[in-house]
Amino acid sequence: MRYATTTTAAERIATDCLIVTLFEKNRLDDTSSALDGITGGVIQAALRNGDITGKSGETLMLYQPHGLKARRLLLLGLGERKSFSPKALGEALASACRQLDQSGSRDAALLMPAALESVTDNYRAASEGVVRSEEALYRFEQCKSKKNPPKRPLKKLTLLARERRLLNAVKKGASHGEAVARGMNLARDLANLPGNICTPNYLAEQARKLARQSDKLKVTALTEKQMEKLGMGALLSVSRGSRQPARLIVMEYRGGKAGGRPVVLVGKGLTFDAGGISLKPAANMDEMKYDMCGGASVIGTLQACVDLELPINVVGIVPASENLPDGEANKPGDIVTSMAGLTIEILNTDAEGRLILCDALTYAERFKPAAVIDIATLTGACIVALGHHISGLLGNDDGLAEELLQAGEASNDRAWRLPMGEEYQKQLESNFADLANIGGKGAGTITAACFFSRFTEKYKWAHLDIAGTAWKSGKEKGATGRPVPLLTELLLQRCKLVP
Repeated sequence: MRYATTTTAAERIATDCLIVTLFEKNRLDDTSSALDGITGGVIQAALRNGDITGKSGETLMLYQPHGLKARRLLLLGLGERKSFSPKALGEALASACRQLDQSGSRDAALLMPAALESVTDNYRAASEGVVRSEEALYRFEQCKSKKNPPKRPLKKLTLLARERRLLNAVKKGASHGEAVARGMNLARDLANLPGNICTPNYLAEQARKLARQSDKLKVTALTEKQMEKLGMGALLSVSRGSRQPARLIVMEYRGGKAGGRPVVLVGKGLTFDAGGISLKPAANMDEMKYDMCGGASVIGTLQACVDLELPINVVGIVPASENLPDGEANKPGDIVTSMAGLTIEILNTDAEGRLILCDALTYAERFKPAAVIDIATLTGACIVALGHHISGLLGNDDGLAEELLQAGEASNDRAWRLPMGEEYQKQLESNFADLANIGGKGAGTITAACFFSRFTEKYKWAHLDIAGTAWKSGKEKGATGRPVPLLTELLLQRCKLVP
């Protein structure tokens, strides 16, 4: 969808549908009251008749409104005034866009609520509105022989700033939101593809395709022979059980100063995870195509960097492989040697994510990073702890962790920090190797991060466990595109591009 911004008066905007917001308890602001007068009191009449109450996401479509150039007037509830926020506007607008996409409206205009008084609030509301609108309209039909798009889909949304002083904030918010949404959609598309299509080689080709959009982005994909020369025994031990060769995808975005230390994003790219010899249960195993959502989020975030031409250096690293049972596959009790030289006893072959990521984290050292963030659908224990709402966060640097927490709050893509003390490191002790790849039943999310900490001592590092937030199951099954908003927000803040 296309987005535009303007300060044109709401009654003068020519559009298929004008969206006007209201709160519960019949509360209209001054502009909405003025529009009510222009239309002959239709808004207040609808409120008096109980046709709409103002609850969040509630809508009422009015046709051929008197006094307006718009063909339709959509009343959109925002909930209680005291709990209003940019997030609330985004959630309500998503509901409106879903309705408009089926209504025959090709374009629409949203009158930004007067409750958004500051520059920052207008920026956040515009960004959130665009992200949630795109989320509401997202469809994945690439693998269907017969597609069923709306006959007259919503193609354009214009955001009407109430004052000239707020226009730039609304414009910047919409631009940033559109880039985040594009990155999320790319991550969703890659994750929703089945494992027989989205292989490690396919992921590498999509990264190369993105590089063709910008001369600031360089992409290489290391082969298994190249990884073998580097000593990546942990990563390669996972791919031995698959006929699909592993790839280490390296994406170097050079938007900052030459020689500037980059932010390195490392995303788990298991394009399918059957668990290996420690085979997963059959139920819902199809969802293990989502075990590459960390890698997809890295590629999606690089898409946002390209779109926004961010003045920062970013490196994306995606170790991509499959984890399948085979005569060459890892066996419980096997010992492998990582790129860092540490030996690892594999007590569970289904804890393969840490095996491919540890070598990628060691590889990240060569970029002399300002910070390294790994993103992985890593542990079911994180879902037990935090459910499907918030991502787990651990790391070795308080400043970086706080940056991520604030970026999560600002982008409504939240994370929660878990402890990572020396007492947990003891759970990784092995009688036969330097460390084991699992730490027992207790504190699974924490011991997984403790495993990574053995390979990240030379730089500032944080770990995001997105096992509960990367995709949805059941009737709404599909990838979410998270944490592209959080990661992009972090980069925007480091570039000082956020009001």
